[in-house]
This record gives sequence, structure tokens and C-alpha cells, in this order.
Amino acid sequence: MTGFLVFAIVLTALLWAFARFGAWVKRKGIGGGIMGPIDEVYRPTADLSRRETAIHEQRVLPPRPGDDAPRTGLR
Repeated sequence: MTGFLVFAIVLTALLWAFARFGAWVKRKGIGGGIMGPIDEVYRPTADLSRRETAIHEQRVLPPRPGDDAPRTGLR
């Protein structure tokens, strides 16, 4: 019984650490460089999706002071 309890505690700690690490990577925005090649192996269109997202992010204009709605369009 003690062995199962130790196993459950260790497994819980590992899963918690992975979740924290995943949240940190997402918050920092560094996941694309790490997961990009792995994502392309399982989803060949991942590169195209990543490029489209980057182009879209470049086209979105920051809101003007006093504007509530986001502006889109070319700079």
C-alpha cells in the first residue's frame, strides 16, 4: 500500500510540474520554436498555419486611444 501511495504522489508531482512548465512556456511565447518541428511531423500544414498567423499578427493595428473595438487592416 505504501508503494502505491508513493507512486501516486510522485505521479501527481510530475503532472503538476509539467502543467506549470506548459503554462510558463505559453505565457513566454517560446513554445513555437520548440514544438514547431514536432508539430510539422504530425501535421504537415503546421508551417502554413504558423506563417498565416504571423502575417495576420503583423496586419492587426493597435487600438487608438479611446477606441473600444480593435482595428484591422494594413499599416
